[in-house]
Amino acid sequence: MKTSQALKTLSVATALALSLSACGSDEPEAAEGEPELGSAGQLTVCTDAPYKPFEYPDDSSPTGYTGFDMEIVDAIAAGMDLEVVVKDAGFDGLQSGASLAAGQCDMVASAMTITEEREENLDFSEPYYDSKQSLLAEAGGDVASIEDLDGQKVGVQQGTTGAQYAQDNVPEGAELVSFPSDAELYAALNSGGVAAVLQDLPVNLDHTDDGAYEIVEEYDTDESYGFAVKEEGSEDLLEAINENLQELRDSGEYDTIYEKYFSDS
Repeated sequence: MKTSQALKTLSVATALALSLSACGSDEPEAAEGEPELGSAGQLTVCTDAPYKPFEYPDDSSPTGYTGFDMEIVDAIAAGMDLEVVVKDAGFDGLQSGASLAAGQCDMVASAMTITEEREENLDFSEPYYDSKQSLLAEAGGDVASIEDLDGQKVGVQQGTTGAQYAQDNVPEGAELVSFPSDAELYAALNSGGVAAVLQDLPVNLDHTDDGAYEIVEEYDTDESYGFAVKEEGSEDLLEAINENLQELRDSGEYDTIYEKYFSDS
């Protein structure tokens, strides 16, 4: 009886182990050297839109978004044979690494400057864009330089390098007013809530088209943008992003996309 019972117990345990093993084999796993993604066959990208000309809504785009960043990402994903899914998210969560750590997306493409502070929580791709900061104000108005901001309200986007530059360089009498995105920043400028906006040059340039506002100063801050992935566990994804980014440069496709958005800047 004892021997029979032992054999029966062993048989049940073996069957259970095989069953669990079979169930586990149904879970998709990345092959060695292939990127681990949240969803098989998809590259999920977080961005903070609108932030023209880098990312902004576009109903005609398959992802619902377009812009310089989005077109570069689309081309990178095509080289990886992946479908792009875009999620709009607040910039604070993107630059802090919280969105990636929570599994909200696989990578961040949001005109994000590579900084030592951000590198503590994120891994960045090779730089894909060099930028400057700038001051946008009413054309022909009272603000002609950063020194004219004494006693004035200055709009910045929270969590950005533009906000940090303003904090470090505006006169002591200036008041910094932070907004979550460029949309709120520009609305505040239009309504007179702020006298000027200090942020990335290409974004401010987009607000000069109608002639009501102008770039009164540019600041060379040696900033470069990078695509971001979570600090641990995305090594293969980062390698694939860099490889495909280099292929875009080598083929000339990067230059074609660049000229589309920055030929006049």
